Amino acid sequence: MDDDVLAIALDLPHHHRGLFFDEERLARLDALGAVRTVEPDQAGRDPRRDADVVVTGWASRRLPDRREPGDRLRLVAHTGGTIRFLVPRSLLFDGVTVTQTAAAMAPAVAELCLVQTISLLRRLPTIDARMRDREWSAAIAVPAGRSLRGTRVGVIGASRVGRAYIAAVRDLGADVVVYDPFLTDSDARGLEVERVGLDDLLRSCTVVTVHAPVTETTRGMIDARRLAMIPDDGVLVNTARSALVDTPALVAELRAGRLSAALDVFDEEPLSQTDPLWELPNVLLTPHRGAATDRTYAEMGEMVVAEIERFHRGEPPLAAVCAETYDTIA
Repeated sequence: MDDDVLAIALDLPHHHRGLFFDEERLARLDALGAVRTVEPDQAGRDPRRDADVVVTGWASRRLPDRREPGDRLRLVAHTGGTIRFLVPRSLLFDGVTVTQTAAAMAPAVAELCLVQTISLLRRLPTIDARMRDREWSAAIAVPAGRSLRGTRVGVIGASRVGRAYIAAVRDLGADVVVYDPFLTDSDARGLEVERVGLDDLLRSCTVVTVHAPVTETTRGMIDARRLAMIPDDGVLVNTARSALVDTPALVAELRAGRLSAALDVFDEEPLSQTDPLWELPNVLLTPHRGAATDRTYAEMGEMVVAEIERFHRGEPPLAAVCAETYDTIA
């Protein structure tokens, strides 16, 4: 394909394009062919059908289920992790290759999860709130925090993020157990973790972090019954998907003061102004910012450009979405 001129469509809002593509990366795309932008809500024929390559992101519209006669689309390069909201599974069987940038995102998401874990163990949200109220004595009176070293941490999902988080907390001395039905004994040994059942994990861990994809079997799996298994004064961190956790049940536990939580994902985004989570002192909230670092965005853009260059040379992608794992990727 070296002699081919690619038609490349950037299906990204302007402010997202700037996150991923600096002048050097845009020049590399220009060298491969004709680059144009897709306008939101563009009327008429979907212009993405007339592109060989479509670069997509969080705000992109869902792609058609099938290619039609005359469609040029052959590669979707997604600047993100999950693609099920965007790419129908049927396209994978219709001559379209799909790549994503989850590998670039995982370290930053794991880093945020680590920060949130330590913040809750050390009761920093409560301490910070009392300090901002100029209540020095009240801040001093907050019960002593807990060290990650020696704490039993339960990781739900040995995904890319889950594995990066495991490495980080193990380096800080945590005792880590994992629930993941797809984790092999060999992989568990390599990660130096113990595989356990989900209920055993919840009953035995001070910290529970969620890194699983949303599937028919995982949706709502952390329900009221299972939340009640987490020991008193336990910590729940969710940087994966809100659909994995029964939010009303979690709110009830937080209101009771039995647990604390850090949440980067929500049932409704943006979070409703009337949502009870805003008012709870024992929850740390971030607005779906797990991967939001300048280095991560640059690496995501680099991955996308490199995949398009490989595609132009006729080489296989390095981060392709496979039909076999479509239903289980995050």
